Amino acid sequence: MDKVFIRALEIQTHIGVNAWEHHIRRPLILDLDLGCDTREAAASDNIRNALDYHAVCTTLLALVDEQQFQLLETFAETASRRLFELFPITSLRLTVSKPGAVPAAKTVGVEIERRREDYAVCGR
Repeated sequence: MDKVFIRALEIQTHIGVNAWEHHIRRPLILDLDLGCDTREAAASDNIRNALDYHAVCTTLLALVDEQQFQLLETFAETASRRLFELFPITSLRLTVSKPGAVPAAKTVGVEIERRREDYAVCGR
């Protein structure tokens, strides 16, 4: 399986369960592994045949402008569904880190792994 990866994408957003977190933007750091077939892009050397990682990043940035989340888990699942809807990926590993959320830890977060079939089964 080929993969396109994005490391340390920083997204500023309102996220958290505490009331004060709804009023300030804080960073989330995202790492993504997107399973896809890169052979056609490699053969043609044309972006139209590739997974456009700039478009993936733009999609995630737009998502946090559209919606406000309380939980990292909800953001991760929503982001995953959106990426499968818009891009020809077969699998996704998404790590979402929230630096500074716990004073004694450098960062905390959640990591999910999904396959396209995970959403086909539930009708989405």
